[in-house]
Amino acid sequence: MNLPINNLHTRQQPVELPARMKAISIRRYGSPDHLQLQSIPLPRPGRGEVLIKVAASAVTAADSMMRRAQPWISRLFLGLLKPRNHISGTGFAGDVIAVGQGVQQFRPGQRVFGETGLQFGANAEYLCVSETGVLAPIPAGMSYEEAAPLCDGALTALNFLKELGNIQAGQQLLIIGASGSLGTAAIQLAKYYGATVAAVCGPANLGLVQRLGADAVLDYTRTHFTQHEQQYDLIFDTVAKSSFSQAKAALKAGGRYLCPVLGAGLLLNMLTSSLRGSKKALFSATGMLPPQKLRGMLATLTHLIDVGKLKTVIGRRYPLEQAAAAHRYVDTGHKRGNVVLIP
Repeated sequence: MNLPINNLHTRQQPVELPARMKAISIRRYGSPDHLQLQSIPLPRPGRGEVLIKVAASAVTAADSMMRRAQPWISRLFLGLLKPRNHISGTGFAGDVIAVGQGVQQFRPGQRVFGETGLQFGANAEYLCVSETGVLAPIPAGMSYEEAAPLCDGALTALNFLKELGNIQAGQQLLIIGASGSLGTAAIQLAKYYGATVAAVCGPANLGLVQRLGADAVLDYTRTHFTQHEQQYDLIFDTVAKSSFSQAKAALKAGGRYLCPVLGAGLLLNMLTSSLRGSKKALFSATGMLPPQKLRGMLATLTHLIDVGKLKTVIGRRYPLEQAAAAHRYVDTGHKRGNVVLIP
């Protein structure tokens, strides 16, 4: 059975859509085995919403943490005993195929990418999102696969380096986890802003981070960054493999330790460093910032993509039905670049 969707206000012909779609459902916190491919009713766009046919969606370290409800306090936002919104995934890219009443910023046929945040639902064949949410046109020449993870790695890296770190030309930056989603974006952003970059990664990814522009590369299997005498204005630990206590000696006076993984230790470090000393530990929940602010950051990212200063590194691609395998790979903690699902 097909459902006609009438978009008379957009002067488009009715679009014939299937009654149901495939999606990755999660009803319990924990193992990737809880991710199940299911057939569910196709969503319909309400007022102010757009319906997107998903061409690619992301699987991120943040998605993995939310699947496990870690840290535990995240259950206050996700659902206390089980996921409140049971279709997984947040980052996506695809085509607008229908719009609800009142939509003015987007039209059918437009290529878009974005982030659903705590509404989830991106790991599916179709998705409804608000036109005033985190949604933007895909830059010309960029593929769906390259666009789908932008709101994880690149957007988070921009928020941490520019908004929290106030990165400046001539500064020294250390990136821990430089070959992952955040790290590969952070190298490129830091070089654009004129910083000197030291990148920490494993031996298999040394060439990758050098090609992205890292000025120095540290193989974590051979040496720890604290064993070097170099000090940094900013340390961006994208994977929480260190701590503020470890990094403090490697920070210059007034330096900042940035980490996107919030735990009890980092929370305590943020409190104590805010009360004394010039060196600070900082965190931001990028995905929970107001959509208007995030859209402004997306405009910066799309500009950098347009002028050739930023590109997405894709490490692995999986079909939608292999979402559990994609999560297992992310859970290894050694993913290269970004991971995407293809419906």
